[in-house]
Amino acid sequence: MNLYDGPRARRTVALECVWIDDLPHAALEPYEAAFTATCKTVAFFFDEDADTWRIEGVREQGADHAALLSGLAIAALVSGFAAPPPGVAPVEAEGWLARTAAAFPEQPIGDRFLIRPTHAAPTRRWDRIVLTLDAGVAFGSGEHASTQGCLMAFAAIAHRRPRRLLDLGSGSGILAMAAAKILHRPVLATDIDPWSVRVIDENAARNGLKPLVRGRLADGWRHRRVAAEGPYDLVFANILARPLCMMAKELAGALAPRGTAILAGLLTTQARRVLAAHQRCGLRLERRIVVGAWTTLVLRKP
Repeated sequence: MNLYDGPRARRTVALECVWIDDLPHAALEPYEAAFTATCKTVAFFFDEDADTWRIEGVREQGADHAALLSGLAIAALVSGFAAPPPGVAPVEAEGWLARTAAAFPEQPIGDRFLIRPTHAAPTRRWDRIVLTLDAGVAFGSGEHASTQGCLMAFAAIAHRRPRRLLDLGSGSGILAMAAAKILHRPVLATDIDPWSVRVIDENAARNGLKPLVRGRLADGWRHRRVAAEGPYDLVFANILARPLCMMAKELAGALAPRGTAILAGLLTTQARRVLAAHQRCGLRLERRIVVGAWTTLVLRKP
């Protein structure tokens, strides 16, 4: 999520942070669903000493609070764990952006990529593929373990030179840009959030990839453009465990023979369920990458 209308015209948005602490593993997924339905960004933090999670979301002030409370009530029923009411505190947008910039240094990922924020000096690197992103982009900056897992998974299979490429739920466009940089082929980058589509286009232009990375507003596999451009040789789907399971049949049908799917956005505790859903549709596990508490699955169609 970006918080302003581009680098020249900053439009401050009144934001607030909502959070719940001390969630057990078994309760995290239903509470995640409640936060995801009502917040623009959602993050998870694991307390190793307590063996519990903190879930935190950022939204416009007061937005969908009744819907969040309803979702939390359902989460409590489903999980059997009644969490306390969520904490709510205002967040100053410009201060949030400043903190994000300060906390967003250059990030080497695996052996091949370097994520560079726009506030860093644009020095030339010969040893890595450089992707430049605005620090105001909260999702898809490369800091999250699921994004890192996807980039490492792609680096391991890029030698296959897939031709038809899709980044489903693209966010900032980081995975689509990585594929376009290495393969020099067009990538369809879709998202259900209109703002993300705008960010995808801005980042593609910033990295000299505008002709190759095409942002499109699309709800999963339902958009006719997504269906028309398949079958795909490579699909990125860095989303969440529940929608990945729900879309398994559609993904398997949209992959070309010997095509590859890189799935992420799932906790390691959720990986077995996501894998089983796709194996039932004929896909085979090729590789599993674990970064912290998060797992990336690399699947292949026979």
